[in-house]
Amino acid sequence: MSENNKTLGEVATSAPEDRSVFQALLKGLRRKCPRCGNGNIFRKYVTVNDECANCSEELSHIRADDIPPYFTITIVGHIVVPGVMWSEQAWSPSLMTHVAIWPALTLALTMAILPFVKGGVLGVLWALRMFEDEKRFPSKA
Repeated sequence: MSENNKTLGEVATSAPEDRSVFQALLKGLRRKCPRCGNGNIFRKYVTVNDECANCSEELSHIRADDIPPYFTITIVGHIVVPGVMWSEQAWSPSLMTHVAIWPALTLALTMAILPFVKGGVLGVLWALRMFEDEKRFPSKA
């Protein structure tokens, strides 16, 4: 590395290991560390651990933002909407029956599916190294 490159803050690193996106997705869907597959990725409902307790892989800098809720809404919508339409065709329940059943089911499915989806998204982001720029150039906020 030349002297000019050192002043620009560039760091010589070894070649990164290959990361399987599919394997990281599967580990994330199980809510496990995308690197080792053993440590938990969450310390609370959907709060990401700072690092894996098993392999010490740093996890807190991986930001999934709005992707998991978006995917969760899409999945739940594809379950609930056909259910509403099918039940209306098959039984024609009253409006109060619909109001009693479908919002509660929608909320329950959303809360149940969100951690798995977020784990999968975090696994994919880890495998694709979509956090490296944030580590190298942290925001000033």
